[in-house]
Amino acid sequence: MDILGLSTSPSSGGAYALILNETEGKRRLPIIIGTFEAQAIALELENIKPPRPMTHDLMRNIIQSFDTFVKEVYINELKEGTFYAQIVYDNNGDSLTQDSRPSDAIALAIRFNAPIFVSDHIIEEAGIESDPHTEQQEDDAAVAGTESPSAHSGEASPPTSRESRIKMLEKKLTTAIAEEDYEKAAKIRDELNRLKG
Repeated sequence: MDILGLSTSPSSGGAYALILNETEGKRRLPIIIGTFEAQAIALELENIKPPRPMTHDLMRNIIQSFDTFVKEVYINELKEGTFYAQIVYDNNGDSLTQDSRPSDAIALAIRFNAPIFVSDHIIEEAGIESDPHTEQQEDDAAVAGTESPSAHSGEASPPTSRESRIKMLEKKLTTAIAEEDYEKAAKIRDELNRLKG
């Protein structure tokens, strides 16, 4: 995954959405992070060096002092809307792993130019499709009252209130992505996941 950017909105209460983008795909993964972690990531991305080392710079210096480096970062779990990550270190050929918050792991990864990986099941569950052509086809199919090509053939049953809510949330999700309001998109995605079970 690549870091696409950081997004915020006035209603976020100081939280940011860190947007990861598939290097060979069209899905994005928004992760809500705190202001301090967003600042640590943004400063490194912009190559801004503070006069004294920040926490993640200090961590990098300590790791390097033991002849160790961050080999990769792996976002490996999603439980009840919370992402979990592991930092994989290389210490003279030995691999060591440590649990971490994704924001801290990514802040370290960019300081070591280490790749960021996300488990497939997390992308499937929490990723957001960023292909506007596909989204437009689905919207057109819904307006025309036809099923999308991926839908099952046969007669459709009348929509239930749950199905109506899912359709409404899917439209809101498309709008939030188009407006690049990734924090809102992440909340809508979580609500959709709860409704879909």
